[in-house]
This record gives sequence, structure tokens and C-alpha cells, in this order.
Amino acid sequence: QNVDIQNFSGSWGSGLAFCALLHSFFPDAFDFAALEPDARRQNFALAFATAEERAGCAPLLEVEDMVRLPVPDAKCVYTYLQELYRCLVAKGLVKTKKR
Repeated sequence: QNVDIQNFSGSWGSGLAFCALLHSFFPDAFDFAALEPDARRQNFALAFATAEERAGCAPLLEVEDMVRLPVPDAKCVYTYLQELYRCLVAKGLVKTKKR
């Protein structure tokens, strides 16, 4: 709910998309239904902390940088998602095709 991913910028602006993605892998980490779209700072902080603690994902994005602009930089979001994907694969949570 409240997540509609259409691009790598505005779709990630509330922090909920990051939270939804992480919640799908770590449903016991937090109560996604209790999150508010307007609580951007808290959403980003929760998502990035969960990614670091549970997936071992390097903190490539800063909460302050994400809330400073109304629309996140698409290249930054894309880079972070690539790193998160790499960490999830390394933990065996995402299966990849063997070549």
C-alpha cells in the first residue's frame, strides 16, 4: 500500500518503496502497515538500518540526503538497489541463474 514504483526517482521519495522491498525479505523486522508516507525521515532511516543490519548492505545513502530533496537522484537509488541486490544474493535470499 502507498507504493507504486514507476521509476528510480520519485517512486522512492517517501522511503516506503525501500521499506516495502526490505519487508518482503525480512517481514519480522518491522510492521510495514504502521508506516506513514509523510514520515520520510523515519522511513528512510528504518529501511537503511534494516538493510545494513539484516542484509549487510553498505550504507551508501544518507537519510539527510534523501529528505533534503523532494525527489531522490535516480542514479543514487539505482546504485543502492544494485548493492542491496548483491547483498541479498550473497546471503542466499535471491536466487540467480547459473551460467
